[in-house]
Amino acid sequence: MRTTQAMVLDAPGRPLVARRITLRDPAADEVLLEVAACGVCRTDLHVADGDLTRPKLPLVLGHEVVGRVVAAGAGVERFREGDRVGVPWLGATCGTCLHCRAGRENLCDTPQFNGYDRDGGYAGHMVADAAHVFALPDGYDDAHAAPLLCAGLIGYRALRFAQDARSLGIYGFGAAAHLVAQVAIWQGRRVFAFTKPGDTDGQAFARALGCEWAGDSTQAPPEVLDAAVLFAPVGHLVPTALRAVRKAGTVVCGGIHMSEIPAFPYELLWGERVLRSVANLTREDAEQFLALAPRVPVRTHVQTWSLAQANEALDAVRTGRVQGAAVLLCP
Repeated sequence: MRTTQAMVLDAPGRPLVARRITLRDPAADEVLLEVAACGVCRTDLHVADGDLTRPKLPLVLGHEVVGRVVAAGAGVERFREGDRVGVPWLGATCGTCLHCRAGRENLCDTPQFNGYDRDGGYAGHMVADAAHVFALPDGYDDAHAAPLLCAGLIGYRALRFAQDARSLGIYGFGAAAHLVAQVAIWQGRRVFAFTKPGDTDGQAFARALGCEWAGDSTQAPPEVLDAAVLFAPVGHLVPTALRAVRKAGTVVCGGIHMSEIPAFPYELLWGERVLRSVANLTREDAEQFLALAPRVPVRTHVQTWSLAQANEALDAVRTGRVQGAAVLLCP
């Protein structure tokens, strides 16, 4: 048995605790990874703060993991010792339920998620299901590759649901938004960025990435939008975004958790506007986006902390003090 250093969540609402944990050997179809970097995602906050209510406890958070294969269980043929790989949120699926058989494994009835049902990457090592691990594109160092694995993947799936929208609003200009905006602009879309009120630095960051307009989420855009994507987990922005899109426009909710959506008049939805959510990701999403990212090229902007500083990194995400994405550098 192997031990590794980890930052452990014992109960929601408590700080993570530094502890050595025991790792099991990889089972059939699993790989053991030495973690190099792990992104700090807003979903980690939802788990740590108790918004997502059924985590395995004690738990090692983290699902934007970059690591190298140390050992492989029986049956693993895709990866060899030393390969650099990425680990996303979706950790395992059943492969047999209605959704899996229909190509919608993101909606699997009995999924497992890294950093929620399975120990994740806030650690020196982790065990992952090899079928849900991905080779990473060259050209990204470990820290800059990490945000691609959730912020990038979920952003990409959300952008796909915006369909052929030429004018796109993005509410909440954090880790996912700064990546998906680059893809959207590369595709020839016009991007309008909405930040929390008073976040002039965030607005300047959005404009520097090529967004046509940036302003407060309380403001109306300078013109009607074809679609909007919400990454901010703020329910009252749903009717705001519906007001901003044209008839037959789409509002996509890209987060795994959101505060309550207030009542709004039916006329905001009328006109064949579409309101939809994005749930998790598929392996196809990952393969497509990881191939696309270096072609754009998507540039990840990161701020880094050591593994021991995981609580400080989570608090920086919680209070909106991260421009781009937060990443832990793991020993």
